[in-house]
Amino acid sequence: MCRTPQPTGVTDESERSPEDDADPVAGTNRRRVVGTLFLVIFIDLLGFGVLIPVIPLYAKFFGANEFVGSLLIATYSLFQFVGAPILGRISDERGRRPILLLSLSGSVVAWTLFGVAGELGSMIGAVNGLVVLFVARAFAGAMGGNIATANAYMADITPPEDRAQGLGILGAAFGLGFVFGPAIAGLVSGEAALTLFRGLLPAFVPVSEFTMPSFTAALLSAANLALAFVVLPEPERHVSSTEASAGSRLRRLYDAVTSPDVGSLVLAFFLASFAFSAFESQFIFLTNDRLGYGTAENAVLLTYIGVLIAIVQGRLIGPLTERFGEYRLALTGAAVQAVALALVPFSLSWTFVPSLGPVESGAVALAVVSTPLAFGNALTNVSLNALVSLNADAGVQGGAFGLTQSAGSLARTVGPAGAGLLYVAVAYWSPFVVAGVLFVPILFLLGTVAREQIRASAN
Repeated sequence: MCRTPQPTGVTDESERSPEDDADPVAGTNRRRVVGTLFLVIFIDLLGFGVLIPVIPLYAKFFGANEFVGSLLIATYSLFQFVGAPILGRISDERGRRPILLLSLSGSVVAWTLFGVAGELGSMIGAVNGLVVLFVARAFAGAMGGNIATANAYMADITPPEDRAQGLGILGAAFGLGFVFGPAIAGLVSGEAALTLFRGLLPAFVPVSEFTMPSFTAALLSAANLALAFVVLPEPERHVSSTEASAGSRLRRLYDAVTSPDVGSLVLAFFLASFAFSAFESQFIFLTNDRLGYGTAENAVLLTYIGVLIAIVQGRLIGPLTERFGEYRLALTGAAVQAVALALVPFSLSWTFVPSLGPVESGAVALAVVSTPLAFGNALTNVSLNALVSLNADAGVQGGAFGLTQSAGSLARTVGPAGAGLLYVAVAYWSPFVVAGVLFVPILFLLGTVAREQIRASAN
């Protein structure tokens, strides 16, 4: 009987031994490889996070309005949504290591191009310089689709009983990159750092609050590339990346939303991601227009929000879930975000909030409102993910998480674009109020699912 030829590096399941299952990375310390993969994803997302406070104001530097700047933000998620299944499928055929190395190399190029866009703009015109930003952002998003390959790599090197823990490690790296990235941006874009860079770097290196975070992201990606090249081996590809095409993912997402089991939950997750991405994309425009904040100041505020979310997800969500359950936490988080998001733009004019030293009252009030907002976001995101998993069949857990990931990616693509249009066409406060209103149908959807669960258990 003929056996279907396997791609190079892929082991036929019928030829695997118990030793292979016990340690899929034969001859290699798996703990060291897992630790390295954690660092690869952490540094990769660190480079991405560094540019979060930069992108909106960089677009304005080229004369773009808030809508065009929001499109620049959304471009990354759009190309990541398209690129992830492509990179995942190629990694099944060609190997995980080559795709990871290729994507990290692409990130170095993309973030370097992002950094020199200002210099190119002075030579080829501001509009064309803005085009360079979009090209760099799109290329970085496509390369950022390597998260799917990293997940597949982790699945390859961990036995089934440890797979959830391994993927959780990558999830932690993902979150930490978002927390520490903006903090690094604040450090390298501050006036003291820029003065130091101007004294140390050659004259041909452009130094500004936009270029130095971009070059830092490129440098981090280059260090990441060297680390992956030296340490990461090519695993035996026992597990498919299971990434479908972008079209198939949209079809599966539509089927999930219209299904009776998890449809309401996936739709609620999409709306929650849409609303929060609208807040994130317009936050820097708001603080820049109303408070005159630049990259460094916004980095401090974003780091504060990110740390709060990480603390709730890492320390509080477990005990709270045991006591109150996922539905109550999701409902509470949605209700809190509905109020807090609507208050964000108006908090800047709260004269009854005192200033704290050099921090003006508007910024203090914004931090006050952002505290429950971060708490609510952490509760809603984790609880909705858990509810989708609990309501999906045991044999399709990977597909269930894939649905929420696809819903989140799509929401982060259209959310910033819609919010930017509202900011320009209606008023500065409108995207935040609309984002808050979007949590009202989420409350309805969660309430409906909860009632159906109670009715089903009673029968």
